[in-house]
Amino acid sequence: GAAYSPALTDFVIMVKGISNMFVTGPDVVRVVSGEDVTAEELGGAMMHGRKSGVANFVADDEESSLATVRALLGFLPTSSGRTPPYVAPTDSPTRSCPDLADIVPPEGRKSYDVKRVIKEVVDDGEFLEVSARWAKNIVCGLARLDGFPVGIVANQPNVMAGALNIAAAEKAARFVRTCDSFNLPLVTLVDVPGFMPGTAQEHDGLIRRGAKLLYAYCEATVPRIQVILRKAYGGAYIVMDSKSVGADFSFAWPTNEVAVMGSKAAVDVIHRRELQDAATPAERREVLISEYELQLMSPYLCAEQGHVDDIIDPAETREVLIRTLKVLHDKSD
Repeated sequence: GAAYSPALTDFVIMVKGISNMFVTGPDVVRVVSGEDVTAEELGGAMMHGRKSGVANFVADDEESSLATVRALLGFLPTSSGRTPPYVAPTDSPTRSCPDLADIVPPEGRKSYDVKRVIKEVVDDGEFLEVSARWAKNIVCGLARLDGFPVGIVANQPNVMAGALNIAAAEKAARFVRTCDSFNLPLVTLVDVPGFMPGTAQEHDGLIRRGAKLLYAYCEATVPRIQVILRKAYGGAYIVMDSKSVGADFSFAWPTNEVAVMGSKAAVDVIHRRELQDAATPAERREVLISEYELQLMSPYLCAEQGHVDDIIDPAETREVLIRTLKVLHDKSD
């Protein structure tokens, strides 16, 4: 029963080779199920860091675990009724980020590491990632913008193309609610092709468990800013703190695509009969894809319809975020 106590805390830090946590120990498992398993395999730090998601941080030793505690407390207020600690910045609030255009390729199918984007934007490139080993297709962590702590949620195109699944939704939902509890503004970086399809996800409750992220954003009262880096498709776009679920501001880079689905899949559905009857289906398909992208996937169309507040230069992302957070500073008062 004592294992439930850590699960009720805000953050769990475990140490490799030392920490163990399980509801029923190896001896009981061996007697009941006949499964021969060690304490480390059943409930060690790496297991909880990679598979169960119970451990938010996995430290190599006790000394580094205490360093993680100090770093973590540097971002958090002393209680939920206080404001997060401000640290005088050494990084300019108007610093340009020209490398962002090179980090994020315009081609939607090319991958990149979104943590490079985060570190380019935040103060001094300092980013404390939470649950880094679990549900790697989404990145959650703490950083500062102009000295003020913020929570960051971002799709990770390097893993599963950044698609959302059950684990990612639950990881991000818990992080969003934690940030909301401690008055930490939320910055959401979006590059998502949709939810992960498949019977395994559906049968394990993707609808029910994926809705946790939607609910977490909807109930959050802290300042919320969305930045669409590249693509934002379907329900996953809505769930990633879109304007339709209450984001205070939404910004998009000029190369972004916001749609129900990708152009190729959309053309196959919408123009299925036309393609079947076409003399040269492949050529006609390419024409229809180009027309669809030009007419329905322009970022400026999203701005016209009110889905985003502004189209911004990627190099100005840091400056825009800091300026917008100042506007939202008294939101909760």
